[in-house]
Amino acid sequence: MLSGATITGDRLNLAALRGKVIVLNVWGSWCAPCRAEAPALKKASDETYDLGVRFVGIDTRDNDAAARAFERTYGITYPSFRDPDGELLLRFNGRIPLSAVPSTVFIDRDGRIAARIIGQTTYRTLRDLAKDIATENAKNSGGGAAQ
Repeated sequence: MLSGATITGDRLNLAALRGKVIVLNVWGSWCAPCRAEAPALKKASDETYDLGVRFVGIDTRDNDAAARAFERTYGITYPSFRDPDGELLLRFNGRIPLSAVPSTVFIDRDGRIAARIIGQTTYRTLRDLAKDIATENAKNSGGGAAQ
């Protein structure tokens, strides 16, 4: 699992989110498609939180001041890892191409990659995939949707 510093200076370890559906979005403030999809990410994150879905960003090839301004502009409240040199992306062993910004990876409650989107996405796609994965995981584990 990923761990490291966030753009706000905190530490984040995805292991702390074990049992949740994690939506990892790779972005940069310099990326026009990232700016275009930011409102959809914010809305989908807010709407799926009670289902046990947690959004996390990976801010790549960016500086902290620009990244924080991006989050303020778009009202992003979920944490984002700092990845100024692409080191975190390398840990995905090619599942996320280094040049594919934005990209989004959905990790199920068991820590497996359940889906990925290379390029800009939409609110409906984000919401539907997150809900489907959260609901399917809950059915398979016999538990409720929110854990």
